[in-house]
Amino acid sequence: MNDLSSLELQNKLDTVLFVDDDQHILSAIKRLFDNKAITLLTTDNPHEALNIIERQEIAVLVSDNLMPGMTGMELLVRIRELSPDTVKILMTAYADLDTVINAINAGEVFKFITKPWKNSLLINAVEEGVRRYSIIQSLKKGDEGHLLSLAQAIELKDPYTRGHCNRVADYALMIAEALGLQQETRDDIKYGSWLHDCGKIGVPEHILNKPGPLDPAEMDIVKKHPAWGAEVVRFAHRSDTMVNIIYYHHERFDGTGYPARKKGKDIPLEARIVTIADIFDALTSQRSYRKAFNLYEALEIIQSMRGAELDPGLLDIFLSLMGSQGFLKDRPWMK
Repeated sequence: MNDLSSLELQNKLDTVLFVDDDQHILSAIKRLFDNKAITLLTTDNPHEALNIIERQEIAVLVSDNLMPGMTGMELLVRIRELSPDTVKILMTAYADLDTVINAINAGEVFKFITKPWKNSLLINAVEEGVRRYSIIQSLKKGDEGHLLSLAQAIELKDPYTRGHCNRVADYALMIAEALGLQQETRDDIKYGSWLHDCGKIGVPEHILNKPGPLDPAEMDIVKKHPAWGAEVVRFAHRSDTMVNIIYYHHERFDGTGYPARKKGKDIPLEARIVTIADIFDALTSQRSYRKAFNLYEALEIIQSMRGAELDPGLLDIFLSLMGSQGFLKDRPWMK
């Protein structure tokens, strides 16, 4: 038995397909996702799942592993060939290390869910998969309009960062132009600045908008966003410059940043540029946990980061540019 009643609907980026040979499982899935903003399809036949994917755009596929006629592992590998962007989640009651490793290596599995599942974990995995698929589609379209729209959509998760991506791009391009970087690199710096926080799409909003300091567990989640974002941008075959900005923009010049603890000039130039822009705009923007600093307070703070968080040479260029534009006319900066 297959539930294919929604196949006539217009293709959407939020269509999710569950595959399981147990009708009781499929019924439970329908109840679980009944009020969620997705188009849900189910089938108990992995061969029918392949037919569905040939006819319909599927954002996320969730498959059981042990099924008659074809295992979930085999299904995911075949789906990788038919629809490489579809986000794949494997569910099984027989979890072991070999299954996990094979699922990741052979099927490019996004998440691995064990049965019996926790409802919250399954819902979060599916919703995160839908967001990942949407981001990849926007990134692959490649034009400025789609990239900027994507960045602005990500900002909606955190009302305190509205306009942040554009301002970061403006500051970063000031530095890039002063360095005489090629136009292609400057374009990638602009796009990378827009999308530097795209990994935050996977961070729960209650953490992003928490009105006080984050606890260690919450901070660990936030610290994953550069790697998450870089993975998606890499998967969409965007430039190495964009990937570097997203992955390394929280590194510190003294080597105490994250996620790779790169130090000094080992941090890619484009990421060091965007880090200055990102920190300065963060300081001059209101956040859920503090008010915005005024211009001179922010410049004093950012000056104090010389050689620690920030590249001293690039910081000099930034401060000089700010001064040349009249921001610092009554307060010269000294090294």
